Amino acid sequence: MGDLVRIETDERGVATLWLTRAEKHNALSAELIDEIHAGIERLGADAAVRVVVLAAEGRSFCAGGDLGWMQEQMEADAETRAAEAWRLAEMLGAVNVCPMPVIGRIHGNAFGGGVGMACVCDVAVAAEGAKFGFTETRLGLIPATIGPYVLARMGEAMARRVFMSARLFDAEEAVRLGVVAEAVPEAELDAAVERQVAPYLHCAPGAVAAAKALALRLGAAPSEAEFEASVQALVKTWEGDEAGAGIAAFFEKRKAPWMG
Repeated sequence: MGDLVRIETDERGVATLWLTRAEKHNALSAELIDEIHAGIERLGADAAVRVVVLAAEGRSFCAGGDLGWMQEQMEADAETRAAEAWRLAEMLGAVNVCPMPVIGRIHGNAFGGGVGMACVCDVAVAAEGAKFGFTETRLGLIPATIGPYVLARMGEAMARRVFMSARLFDAEEAVRLGVVAEAVPEAELDAAVERQVAPYLHCAPGAVAAAKALALRLGAAPSEAEFEASVQALVKTWEGDEAGAGIAAFFEKRKAPWMG
């Protein structure tokens, strides 16, 4: 693996994929996206792995998309923008279809793509102090490539409560919205993850993988057309005036034009 992801596997076959870009709150740069993708595919091909835990070092689980990476896309050509949007979509897709159960361990902040990663886990648990939000619209962006997975997890009615407003919500509301299954005191987070892991160690690994594949098939997984629409929506937003103004305001530490 590279420098931004670390994998630890115990004697039971429980593998933890750690995001280690802690100094940047595990914001999703192109490099981190690629390392997560490679790591999850490596684990998915390892017959000795029974369960995957997705976790993060530092103060945040994932602060969303790296704004430097976003800024680069606004200066790129259309083909490059589309390829970068697909980079994130394909990483999320790899986590979603990993043949092993994926358990999300959520703490600190989970914004934008961080919420998307929670939504592609089979089950996620969160520390009670965790904060969630689709913060993209504050910057003139939209939660596009994560959208198919968020809507699949939350349903349209629940998603529309938080998808467009950039309003932050706590772990208890994340439970009600379906993003996470359980919110526990931070000191009990590892024990809550273990409660989710333990039952799988008594199940036949091949049957677990087959059952997950069937659930994905029967659950009306997002279509290729939906992913293409989400990618094109993000590319269009990167090309717009609002994204440029919002990201420039962030880097210049001033209010965006639409902020009162």
